[in-house]
Amino acid sequence: MTNGQTGGRVAGKVALVTGASSGLGAACAERLANEGASVVLSDINVADGESLRDRIGQRALFVEHDVTNEDHWARVIDATIERFGRLDIVVNSAGIALLADIEHTSMEDWRKVLGVNLDGTFLGCKHGVKVMKETGGGSIINLSSVSGLVGGFNLAAYNASKGGVRLLTKSVALHCARAGYNIRCNSVHPTFIDTPMVQAMIDGSKDPERTRTSLIRQIPLGRLGTPEDVSSMVLYLASDESAFVTGSEMVVDGGSVAQ
Repeated sequence: MTNGQTGGRVAGKVALVTGASSGLGAACAERLANEGASVVLSDINVADGESLRDRIGQRALFVEHDVTNEDHWARVIDATIERFGRLDIVVNSAGIALLADIEHTSMEDWRKVLGVNLDGTFLGCKHGVKVMKETGGGSIINLSSVSGLVGGFNLAAYNASKGGVRLLTKSVALHCARAGYNIRCNSVHPTFIDTPMVQAMIDGSKDPERTRTSLIRQIPLGRLGTPEDVSSMVLYLASDESAFVTGSEMVVDGGSVAQ
């Protein structure tokens, strides 16, 4: 990466990416930075977040951030404005998964998954709108999942959280449009992506190789998605190229839900 880069599809914009220390969050943050944005990286994983900040260079800021904590959100937004003076893009990428059916999902696990995936996205939208409406508008991008569109027998909490993100996104989009804020809000719905979270799920199975093969068989294009597949969609939604796109659900799944 060229630290002094100023060109690109989101040049001059400021982006906040949650869950930015690894996986899709890191891929999205790095892609936005490569296309000219200044980026605020937020995560509870400090070591990897600071490493990514150092790799990106002077246009990156890392802030330790628990997305379920509203006080943390206020702190991250304040740090963003203090460093960069504005906020144009929010990517709500922080998320966790849980393989458990309705009978084997504890209340504690239910609340944890909903807390990170849905409450965290709610707070990101709420605080993003609050600052963006004062600085001319922007784009909020919420990472949902194909599991926010179709059910899985062993994904009770995850399905609920990602389905909630899908409809929360539409509500935010309509509110901002009616209020004339010039803030767009869209959701992105990936299938199985080759990230540490999916790899951990594969490694935790009884037969990892069989599990990986089984996941690939569910995808018509015949492979797991890559973080770059998702970051390309996020980049499009963050850029002015998508100026007339709001309230949409953008599916990045190799044809999975077309079946």
